[in-house]
Amino acid sequence: MSMVGRGRESGLRDGFARGWRDGVCRAISESALPNGIRKRNLRVLFVPQGFEAIDDGVADGLEQNVSELYTASPERMYEQAALVRPDLVLVMNGLHVFPADHPDRLDAVRALGIRTAVWFADDPYMTEETVKLAPRYDTVVTHELSTAGLYRQIGCGDVHYMPLAADAGRFKPMPIGPEYRSDVCFIGQAFRNRAALFDAAAPGLKGLNVRIFGGLWDRLRTYRRLKPSIRLGWLPVDESVRYYNGAKIVINVHRTAEAGSDNRNALRLPGRSINPRTFEIAACGAFQLTDRREDLERYYRPGIELETFESPAELVTKIRHYLEHEEERGRIAARGLARTLREHLYPARVNRLLSELGYDNEQERSGKE
Repeated sequence: MSMVGRGRESGLRDGFARGWRDGVCRAISESALPNGIRKRNLRVLFVPQGFEAIDDGVADGLEQNVSELYTASPERMYEQAALVRPDLVLVMNGLHVFPADHPDRLDAVRALGIRTAVWFADDPYMTEETVKLAPRYDTVVTHELSTAGLYRQIGCGDVHYMPLAADAGRFKPMPIGPEYRSDVCFIGQAFRNRAALFDAAAPGLKGLNVRIFGGLWDRLRTYRRLKPSIRLGWLPVDESVRYYNGAKIVINVHRTAEAGSDNRNALRLPGRSINPRTFEIAACGAFQLTDRREDLERYYRPGIELETFESPAELVTKIRHYLEHEEERGRIAARGLARTLREHLYPARVNRLLSELGYDNEQERSGKE
């Protein structure tokens, strides 16, 4: 067959695969069952952390679960709380909005008799900071199994483990142009463990269309070899979604929890829980190849709804396998999307969180007034 003929055949095959994927994702999205969300008679004041991929999802989840939702900046939090008198003030993460040496606004809100809660999203990587902040809240929520016990040990009386989720308004299947397509895609900072993984896997990626985005990737030993595949710096969230949609395989590597220059985790707590990227990749209908965390199987079935690896050699082997087995790859990605839409979007997560916080009484607001 001539080069032109091979190119035409490859294009037709790729076009068919893209069309099949888009159709399957559309069918799954349209048939997703309602998740039983109901509005509680609650007034909530939400303080975002400044990271839209999570903030917008939590805000949407609250909007669908409570009767009144207000949003405030840290600077206006006390003023807004005094004005609307919410049942709950929920601070997202807190690290970027309330430095430990400036907790006065938070203390002032608690002095009003209003319940305050923080949902930590950077555990266990920032425990040197979170242990200073956590005791100042009435309720502490963490997405990390290993830190729930820590907060109880330092005297926090109301602590809950609750994973993050995906914002379906942003992370979703979509048709994209050829400029976003790749065989293998990774988006994130080059923490030491990630750099070591890609250094070891680099020979096995030869000849593939690889896209790597994020900071610090120039620390790779194999940087010269991989440089054509690397785009240094921050990638906007909406661009990430397009690259997830365009990749045949999206790699997810959890950052190391080791103390050192990449983390503030002098307590050396392990990372036991999956990151929000796990849910976000799956919500795009993308095929995900991830390293394992202890709680992964609570949320996805490895080999059925996503795939896992435990070494650079296994990563390369599975990349090669799934690039050659398109239908198998597509079925796994479709099941991961369906599971995410059923169970791992923010409205469902916030519904569960409010239940755990004791807000299942429909008369909460009317009984308070």
